[in-house]
Amino acid sequence: MPNEVNVAPGKGGVPMLVEPKTAYQMTEENPQAYLIDIRSTIEHLMVGHPVGAIHVPWIDEPDFTPDPDFVRKIREVMLGGLLGEDEEHPPLVILICRSGRRSIEAGQALIDAGIHKVYSVTGGFEGPLNDHHHRSAKAGWRFDQLPWQQC
Repeated sequence: MPNEVNVAPGKGGVPMLVEPKTAYQMTEENPQAYLIDIRSTIEHLMVGHPVGAIHVPWIDEPDFTPDPDFVRKIREVMLGGLLGEDEEHPPLVILICRSGRRSIEAGQALIDAGIHKVYSVTGGFEGPLNDHHHRSAKAGWRFDQLPWQQC
């Protein structure tokens, strides 16, 4: 990854990295693949988000600190979620943020809580800044021209 990500040592490790096009394919092929947009509410609404993504903020206003109920909320989305890990299409969580950094932290929290099939979209929704300080010009969901929408 272009930027260093500080990840605290945990019980289970870090999420598996997946390119945006692969993440999209995973959601198309596996009905139990949950694409979770973990960005703040304002980012989700104003910048746009992948079509079909479920919004569960990891860090949001007003405090911009990790949500202590994040893992519980993801389990709710998954309806408990850990059953069926041995199925042909096991339940899995694909996290996406702006550039791929917050999703690693949030993914670590899920893995530490016992959710094993967790992925982080490299480049996130907008990707890293280019030399002109613009996003969506080097990498990410939008750069790869994957389906997205804006409110």
